[in-house]
Amino acid sequence: MTEEMVMSLGTEALKTTLYLAGPILIGTMVVGLIVSIFQAVTQINEATLTFIPKMIIVVVIMAISGPWMMQTLQEYASMVFNQAGEWVRDK
Repeated sequence: MTEEMVMSLGTEALKTTLYLAGPILIGTMVVGLIVSIFQAVTQINEATLTFIPKMIIVVVIMAISGPWMMQTLQEYASMVFNQAGEWVRDK
């Protein structure tokens, strides 16, 4: 396995991780920001108020984009397993 192959595998792993985690992270960030603004405007200082909306948005995003996430993960796993033979042979 050459350095180029390792870098390629690492790059693809990071891209796949960002693609899969990105929608969830962005959704929770937006909801957290909205709840924080609401708390600042109404002067409600309840620390647990942000958890329920964030949990709801994570479930909604997973329900909507779950099939796409699974397809992306399957494509990455398939690529890794298909190229494993080349990595072993090219020592």
